[in-house]
This record gives sequence, C-alpha cells and structure tokens, in this order.
Amino acid sequence: MSATEVALAIAVFLASAVEMVEALTIVLATGATRGWRSAIEGSAAGVALLAVLVGVVGVPLVHYVPIGTLRVVIGGLLLVLGLSWLRKAILRASGHQALHDENRIYADTVAKLGDPAGPGPGGARRDALGFVVSFKAVLLEGMEVVLIVLSLGTSAHLLGLAATAAVAAVIVVGTAGVIVARQLSSIPENVMKMAVGVMLTSFGVFWVAEGTGLRWPGSDLAVPVLVAGFAGITVIAVTLMRALVRPTAPRVASALADREGLAR
Repeated sequence: MSATEVALAIAVFLASAVEMVEALTIVLATGATRGWRSAIEGSAAGVALLAVLVGVVGVPLVHYVPIGTLRVVIGGLLLVLGLSWLRKAILRASGHQALHDENRIYADTVAKLGDPAGPGPGGARRDALGFVVSFKAVLLEGMEVVLIVLSLGTSAHLLGLAATAAVAAVIVVGTAGVIVARQLSSIPENVMKMAVGVMLTSFGVFWVAEGTGLRWPGSDLAVPVLVAGFAGITVIAVTLMRALVRPTAPRVASALADREGLAR
C-alpha cells in the first residue's frame, strides 16, 4: 500500500471508531432501558441507510465528476471538518473544555428513557421509542463517517478502501462494546479525535493544492510530511494553551481567600 492509502485507511478507521463509540453509548443505554430487540433493529436500520447513501452518492462522484474539481471541493470540505475536530480536541486536551464523558451520556440517556425493560419479556418485545432513539443515534453519528468516507474515498479513487476501513471500525468498536458494555470511557476518544483532525486537515491541504494544479514533491509521500507538520503544530498549540490555564488556578484560589477574609 502507498503512503496515501495507509494514511487514508487510518484516518477513516479512527474517525469511524470515534463516532461509533458515541453512537454505541446511546444504543447500549437504549437497550438496557427499552429492550435490546428494538435497539438492535434501530441500529441495523441506521447502518443500512448509511450504506445505501455511500453507494448512491459515492459511485456517481467517482465516475462522473472531474477529479480536479472533486479534489478542490472535497479538499475544502475536509479542511473544514479537520480543523473543527482539531479545535475541539485542542481545547479539551489543554483544559479549556471538558472531556467527552461517555459514562455521563449513558446515565443521561438512561434517565431520559426511563422504564427499564429488564432482562425478561420486556427486553424481547418491540419498543417504538427504543427503535427511534437507536436509529437516530446511529444515523446522526454515522452521517459524519459517511461524509469522511465519501470525501477521502472519492478524492483518491479509493472508495472501497475507505468503506472497508469504516466497516472494520464498526466491527472492532461494536465487539469491544459488547465485551466491556458501559466501560467506553476507557477509550482515549480525544486522542483519536485529535489524530483524525490532523489527518483530515492534511488530506484537505494536499487535495486542494493538487486540484488547483500544484504537484507536491515526492507525490503521495507529501501526505505523511503534512501529517507530521500538523501534528507538531497541534502539540505546540496544546502546550501553549495549557500554559494559559495553569496561572489562573493560583489567582482563583487567591480571590477565594480574599473573599473569605472579607466575609469574616
């Protein structure tokens, strides 16, 4: 496999894994409260619809849209997605934003759905709310995966590889979810989001430039160089932003002490 193919497969796998963790958290909570049959059927319906979208939209893009135009448009889209993921990951890693808490999301979903179905007959019968919640979770989280699969796969004419990487992520995370159930918070989601953001941004820059006629030195070998460059920028950004957070703690403590002194 070329450097582009390897980087593409990793980017799609990690992006799919992140979104799958978020969807699986809701599906597990739905299954525990409204019944596993409805949760599984809703999830399967969501996956089926996403697969249809990849086939219906992806194949025409590959065969009928000029590659130069495709790379400029999709490269720009990847830049928007990548920078958005990077922004959130940097804010969380530097302490400016709370980390994504899957256990809290699970508890909130259970509380909202209520009326546990339990392991008995309730877990086997169909439940409309359970079906809809699972379907919606898989569809909404999966739409971003579909967007990434179509963007990366069609730009490089590697739609099959991108789709295979996404399916592999679904299988791996789904299997892990069945084994560890609610212990999804142990998965370093923010690290994966940061890696995906770096890769999407790198591919975006690479394909926008190629679509406008620029020829990168080393051709596909420019991709890992871009990834390394954006990774370095991300590490520097996190380090600098962490330094901005640390001095605030003593000031807050001092302000609280002064307030207590005044109160006395």
